[in-house]
Amino acid sequence: MKQKNSFQSVSVILPVINETVSLTQTIETIERDCASSVSQYLIVICGKTTAESLTLCKAYAERQPSRFVVHHQKLPFLGGAIREAFELATGSHLLMMASDLETNPDDVKHLIAAAQKSSGSIITASRWLKGGKFEGYNHLKWLLNYIFQNFFSLIYGVRLTDMTFGFRIFPTKLVRSIHWEELRHPFLFETLIKPIRLGVEVIEIPSSWKARIEGESQNTFFRNFSYFKIGLKVRFCSKESLLNKTRDEIILLSDHGPRTSDQ
Repeated sequence: MKQKNSFQSVSVILPVINETVSLTQTIETIERDCASSVSQYLIVICGKTTAESLTLCKAYAERQPSRFVVHHQKLPFLGGAIREAFELATGSHLLMMASDLETNPDDVKHLIAAAQKSSGSIITASRWLKGGKFEGYNHLKWLLNYIFQNFFSLIYGVRLTDMTFGFRIFPTKLVRSIHWEELRHPFLFETLIKPIRLGVEVIEIPSSWKARIEGESQNTFFRNFSYFKIGLKVRFCSKESLLNKTRDEIILLSDHGPRTSDQ
């Protein structure tokens, strides 16, 4: 059975560890371009969040408590932060992105526009589509990323170009219907491959990645190889095992399959 997920508003998930200038620019850009579509900012902090960043986050929440929610995560790492935010979202859709400008906030309006047109689909950004790009990306990582994307698009039988970029919009009911496993950065990959296995339509739009200007990345080079484990596991497991059996919600299963915005 299919269920239409009409777009009403989006909850923006922003994990924060050591971002201040970047976080401010991210929020200000979204507010400038599409404030009317954003019902909530979910700012997720942890034990490693710096005092300066924490002060900034709390200031936003104090000024607009109905729109800015500061949540101290209990599950560890990036995946844990986003998984908890999934449960706190009040919007019909949620936007997963970074607070360090590695995801371009100027493109949020394009993601939202696409979600408004295709509200039951996942709208995801791609650095590999024409119009997308990498800035300040390690050359070896760039090559390995290209090989990785092509390998997994082949074994999943899709035409997607960027399955690991954690910059995308989902129907909220969809993410709550799926059983999530990863806690670290491979969670970003998991959030696309599990819906793909369940038949959810994925639409790509071009975007750029730019090296962060504040703090240090929490994802080490060698940890990237752990993406293969979840990628292969999900490809060959049963579809029933992907569902969150504690919920009664019905997820949308699309007949269209993954595609890019230029198809």
